[in-house]
Order: sequence, then C-alpha cells, then structure tokens
Amino acid sequence: MEENVILVDVLDNQLGLMPKMEAHEKAVLHRAFSVFIFNDEGELMLQQRAAHKYHSPLLWTNTCCSHQRDGESNIEAGKRRLIEEMGFKTNLKEIFSFVYKAPFDNGLTEHELDHVMIGNFNGTPKINPDEVASYKWMTLEEVKKDIELQPKLYTAWFKIIFKESYLKLIDA
Repeated sequence: MEENVILVDVLDNQLGLMPKMEAHEKAVLHRAFSVFIFNDEGELMLQQRAAHKYHSPLLWTNTCCSHQRDGESNIEAGKRRLIEEMGFKTNLKEIFSFVYKAPFDNGLTEHELDHVMIGNFNGTPKINPDEVASYKWMTLEEVKKDIELQPKLYTAWFKIIFKESYLKLIDA
C-alpha cells in the first residue's frame, strides 16, 4: 500500500492527504523533514541514497529525510526514519522550516514544506541497504566546498538547505 503525504499550505496547516507518488507527480505542497546528525567533532553524517531510489539515486544528502505520517509529530517522524534508514536512535531538535520546489528529470517534483532537525551521534550507523548505499562524515565547510565543486553529486533539497540555511546549521 502506497504511503500518503500530508498536504499543507505555506503556514503548515494540514489540508488533507494524498498518495506520495501522486503528490510528486502533481507537484502539490506537502509536509516533509530533513535530519542532520552531527558528531562531537562538528562533522555532519551524510548518506548516499540507494541505487534503486525512484529519484536522486546514489546522490549524497543529509543524514535522513522523509515525510511525516498523519498524526505524527515532526520529531517522532525524524526519529522513526533515522532508525529505519540509519539504524540508530538519538534526540532531535527542530531548528527551522522552509518551502522549496525541485523538479526532477523523471517528471516528478518535490514541493515540500521541509522541517529541518538536528541531533548528535558518535557511533557507527547500521545502514539499511534498501534505503542507503553508504555514509560518511564531513565538516560543514567541507560539504559547502564540495557542493561548489561537484554539485551533481548532491540532492536538490540538500543543496537548497545549504544555500539558504548554511549559517542556521552552523549556529545550531
């Protein structure tokens, strides 16, 4: 059964539900989240999306991201997905949200009100190979420079977060 996404307005008021693929085909604004996990050295854990993902396969991105389920808080959703994708638990804190729209070559469009959360973890993740091909740790400055040099290696939303909110991530 296909997962639904939560349709929202720009103020994050829930408007209804829609199957995820239909929302991406129609470019309808819906709620999403992005989790950024840092270690004690200030490095960000990046994940490389699995090769069979329906968009952005094998691209590097933030630690995990997905869509909230109906009735699920942003923090609950972030913690759930962190376990599902990266195999560990940690506390999360929401630091900001923003709206973005990113069309993909396959005809789908991400149009999301994205809630950005951060957390701390110093261990080794147990990545889910159905979701994640690999992971690595990088400082924010290293990520910023690499995005400038090799933008095609990164997901659209990750590049948008960095362009729009680099200082918010540093200050968090």
